[in-house]
Amino acid sequence: MTPRITALDTHDVRFPTSRELDGSDAMNPDPDYSAAYLVLRTDAGDGLEGHGFSFTIGRGNDVQVAAIDALRDHVVGRPVAELCADPGSLSRDLIGDSQLRWLGPEKGVMHMAVGAVVNAVWDLAAKRAGKPLWQLLADAEPEWLVSQVDFRYIADALTPERALELLRAARPGRAAREADLRRRGYPAYTTSPGWLGYSDEKLTRLAEQAVADGFTQIKLKVGADLADDIRRCRTARAAVGPGIRVAIDANQRWNVDEAVEWTRALAEFDPYWIEEPTSPDDVLGHATIRAAVAPVKVATGEHVQNRVVFKQLLQAGAIDILQLDAARVGGVNENLAILLLAASFGVPVCPHAGGVGLCELVQHLSMFDYVALSGSTEDRVIEFVDHLHEHFLAPARVTGGHYTTPTTPGFSAQMRPESIAAFTYPDGPFWAADLADTKGTTA
Repeated sequence: MTPRITALDTHDVRFPTSRELDGSDAMNPDPDYSAAYLVLRTDAGDGLEGHGFSFTIGRGNDVQVAAIDALRDHVVGRPVAELCADPGSLSRDLIGDSQLRWLGPEKGVMHMAVGAVVNAVWDLAAKRAGKPLWQLLADAEPEWLVSQVDFRYIADALTPERALELLRAARPGRAAREADLRRRGYPAYTTSPGWLGYSDEKLTRLAEQAVADGFTQIKLKVGADLADDIRRCRTARAAVGPGIRVAIDANQRWNVDEAVEWTRALAEFDPYWIEEPTSPDDVLGHATIRAAVAPVKVATGEHVQNRVVFKQLLQAGAIDILQLDAARVGGVNENLAILLLAASFGVPVCPHAGGVGLCELVQHLSMFDYVALSGSTEDRVIEFVDHLHEHFLAPARVTGGHYTTPTTPGFSAQMRPESIAAFTYPDGPFWAADLADTKGTTA
């Protein structure tokens, strides 16, 4: 009997991060970091499951769960071995479904649902191979990796032949880079001091602690009030000194002219990059901002909806830093395309990871990139936010300002069952008690 996928279970998991203003920024003042979470089950008899999720900030998680549920019939019944040997087959089928494409195409809630399911397949594939995902990808033959990439709409910037050339060129030195990665990990930066709702005292304390912990870059949220941003940037720079990079992040708050004026007003504090200065869809706006604010770098990507927009950002010379997100686009397959595009244009990738589970996922993509594609960690850092990791079976860990290289098989996506049970909305124990208290207070 051929083992098959027998179930796709979903969970609406929400964490009350808004209570302490963790995650607060100029556009999202009260986020409750949440996961529209799924589990792929099989009848293979080996006890292995595939886990994946889409990240949201609370309300709307139910819509994201419903989108994942809508993909169930596309997955259940597929042979496990075939699916894990070629995750691209599922990616192509889901993206190619005409009914689903009409809801996008390849953007928004439905595309994020596709990414969650595809990522769960990669988690299962890596577990079956007995490898962490970064190693599964790094060990793969270049020809197979290229077969996993959808080159539609990007072939004018990246052909399969060019992708194969990039991967083959990175083969020499791969073993040495893997040994280096296992020894010292991958460079990280931290956003933990910089949430917009934090007091100056908390900012100072956390920034000083970040430096003591070995981070060489921190990030501050900006964009709500210029006078407030000037004060906070001055506070941060005083806390970390001149030798630490301070990035700033506007979370899409500004028009193009505002972004230029605001960034120039903060230039005295030597910001390393300005992140999401305007709409993530405005390719030419980013190019205008980049030309106007140099030497401050322009970074974006966490809300870029697909490889096609990334292609245009690169073609237009609109960004200095590409910030892919593991749960925004169509999963590992599309992120392979984005990594290859970045490598071809020579633009460093510094992934976004400000959300539940995102640190766990993106570390694998950057580590694959270092070992088997770009071959470099120069000016490359992964975001680290120090909360909610305790809810994962293989949590991301940072020591001395570097991500510790994962060794557990899989994509590090698997949540603890007790965390799923406790924080399922609205019937898990935490939210049931919280909602009961709220009703009692308002009665």
